[in-house]
Amino acid sequence: MFWRWAGSQQSKSHEAMTNSSVVTLERHIVEEERNRPEATGAFSNILLSITLAAKIISREVNKAGIVDLLGGTGDTNVQGERVQKLDLYAQDVIYRAMDHTGALCCMVSEESEDILPIPEQFPKGKYVLIFDPLDGSSNIDVNVSIGTIFSVHRKITDGEDGTVEDCLQAGCKQVAAGYVLYGSSTMLVYTSGQGVHGFTLDPSIGEFLLSHRDLVIPDPPSRMYSINEAYYPRWSRGQQRLMQHLKGLDGEGTVSYSSRYIGSLVADFHRTLLKGGIFMYPADSKSPHGKLRLLYEAAPMAMICEQAGGRASDGGTRILDLIPEAIHQRTPLYIGSSEIVAMAEDFLAEDV
Repeated sequence: MFWRWAGSQQSKSHEAMTNSSVVTLERHIVEEERNRPEATGAFSNILLSITLAAKIISREVNKAGIVDLLGGTGDTNVQGERVQKLDLYAQDVIYRAMDHTGALCCMVSEESEDILPIPEQFPKGKYVLIFDPLDGSSNIDVNVSIGTIFSVHRKITDGEDGTVEDCLQAGCKQVAAGYVLYGSSTMLVYTSGQGVHGFTLDPSIGEFLLSHRDLVIPDPPSRMYSINEAYYPRWSRGQQRLMQHLKGLDGEGTVSYSSRYIGSLVADFHRTLLKGGIFMYPADSKSPHGKLRLLYEAAPMAMICEQAGGRASDGGTRILDLIPEAIHQRTPLYIGSSEIVAMAEDFLAEDV
């Protein structure tokens, strides 16, 4: 009887394995390319190179403390922020993984004041890569989840070399956007305009495997908000009233929302994407134009959010409609479940 049962179990196990298949990120990219007759392979090459860089950064993040990659360099970047050792390491890894592919005409990084040109010895391509090499790097020393954010645009100017004009495009012109989360596991989430997909790195085989197909922000969403409430005294009247409403303190009898705040955009947005709710980084009296960068933080996350059925706004205007005027331009950000972001916009409208 045991052998008959064991044989039956083995048969069922084999059948399950036959009916399901492991989908790697590389396979997923190739299959998406097949669905686009106009594809040349250049865009796929970009994503695969980003994948390689993410694996290297993930490895170093996981052992940063024992290879002296923790802590600051003593310098500040163009944002006026302390540069962490891993910031520079991550930028160098991404740049070197991408500079020779022949797919890019230039790159833009949070850590560099000007655009990053492609070295003369390498061929130029028709795409621009915009990236934040290590978002949330101020949390590195305390082992909080951090991430890499990236955005891809098509070149719009003539000539081989990329220009500032190629970089200063509205978010709605993005070809793709994504992020890599370095946490309890390493996860890559991206969209190329056909839904949002998440891949988790299996370190035993060194591959990103499809773990979250067709991600959609839950509806109805969870009643959660994410914001740094220490800045409350510096917020506008509309923002303060919004917070009172979310806490159920405005006398309207609403059920209060729960607060969840990590302090790392990638980690806070990732939770919002999976659970619903809203992430907010509003303007305030000290930062009247907001704090997050439009090109390589807000716009990529906005594309992902909208592809997942959510909404992203600066408090009054759709993030993807904003036309950047400078590489390091900042913006307020309200992102997450559509109905909650719309509610936030209603409260903020009283400030206009």
